[in-house]
Amino acid sequence: MSEKDLSKALRNIIEKELKGLSKILPKDVISNIQKKISPQIEEIIEQSGYVKKSKYDSLERIIDDLEDRVKNLEQD
Repeated sequence: MSEKDLSKALRNIIEKELKGLSKILPKDVISNIQKKISPQIEEIIEQSGYVKKSKYDSLERIIDDLEDRVKNLEQD
């Protein structure tokens, strides 16, 4: 799941659950709630074995770099 998709899904969940309150609360309050809840939800998702695409790409680059370093050490 891409970072954009995850953010969109989280936003939809929060908006759905807080729809009744949105008539009472200002939109900036709902936005602040989303910002506070999102990291916790992402942590739960990662505990289930899923990661953001950006994190996956970063880890993949690190792995590729390490493999190249090992190959270079083996050649020397």
